[in-house]
Amino acid sequence: MSTGLVTAAYIVAAILFIFSLAGLSKQETAKQGCYSGIAGMAIALFATIFADNVSGLGWIIIAMLIGAAVGIYKAKKVEMTEMPELIALLHSFVGLAAVLVGFNSFIDAGNVAEEMHTIHLVEVFLGIFIGAVTFTGSLVAFGKLNGKISSKPLKLPHKHKLNLAALLVSFVLMLVFVSANGSWFALIVMTAIALAFGWHLVASIGGADMPVVVSMLNSYSGWAAAAAGFMLSNDLLIVTGALVGSSGAILSYIMCQAMNRSFISVIAGGFGTDGAAAASGSEEVGEYREVKPADVAAMLKGAGSVIITPGYGMAVAQAQYPVAEITDLLRKQGVNVRFGIHPVAGRLPGHMNVLLAEAKVPYDIVLEMDEINDDFPETDVVLVIGANDTVN
Repeated sequence: MSTGLVTAAYIVAAILFIFSLAGLSKQETAKQGCYSGIAGMAIALFATIFADNVSGLGWIIIAMLIGAAVGIYKAKKVEMTEMPELIALLHSFVGLAAVLVGFNSFIDAGNVAEEMHTIHLVEVFLGIFIGAVTFTGSLVAFGKLNGKISSKPLKLPHKHKLNLAALLVSFVLMLVFVSANGSWFALIVMTAIALAFGWHLVASIGGADMPVVVSMLNSYSGWAAAAAGFMLSNDLLIVTGALVGSSGAILSYIMCQAMNRSFISVIAGGFGTDGAAAASGSEEVGEYREVKPADVAAMLKGAGSVIITPGYGMAVAQAQYPVAEITDLLRKQGVNVRFGIHPVAGRLPGHMNVLLAEAKVPYDIVLEMDEINDDFPETDVVLVIGANDTVN
């Protein structure tokens, strides 16, 4: 394919990615958004591998087939409750790819023009730094979400000073790297610092705050992809990375506002609320009585309006189906049933929406916090299901 055709294909792919983000913003259009993203990625892959300057096409196709096989297998095997850790793991792949692209671009810098060499070194340094932070941070998030790492926040002495020191040392190393016209020592030391920095950032954050962490890692992975795009001179990778990076950052800011937390403290790994603290005891507290969905519906049939507020507990118990059954029974009795979703309910953005959609709960009764918050005083009953943290 000629350069003009590749550029045209990239423009079409970028537009489809924008349509994908727009579609995914609403449950009603989420499926169309997925299809737009798939089409855009297919066009981007086709245009990239069949461009004039591509070599080793056979190896590329083999790698694509292996990746597609793994992706199909994971898509069929992973339960909806395991989706947060899968997303975190995928973010780590983006970070690792940026690190590998950065080192490869530094080793094979022969095609870079002399007047662009300094800029190229800065691109390499920043790309590896962002990628390394994303890689280890995402792995720690994956471990916390699937229970292999304790969800309790790591509390090292002077952790903010450690984070600041890591950034300052990395900046000094970048100056050394550029002034020395490419120093392996500075690059390797920075990579080690960035790996430790990413680990410390996420390890300092508790399990209950993981939705914000996943969103921020999504943003980091976008900027890592954009950095890789600069190193590879790939316009589409730059645009796509910027879309992902900015949307992830905006979503994180919205979630922080809903939690009354500082956006800067999230980036610095500064808030560390332990999501498992309330459930740390092994003994039962109080008494409980098991009830069937029909019994719950019978108890609530006298209510005129009911708001159901789900949280991570619903995901762990896979209770979305009984909840959907309760909703259906109450609506048949003429009760006005709606769902109130907090921005950080669950373990990733939109976690509750996905689970409720899986259980065939109608889209139009699933509302965000800002849409339903003012209706609570006039509501007869609020049914809180595994969401004590967000309600409190």
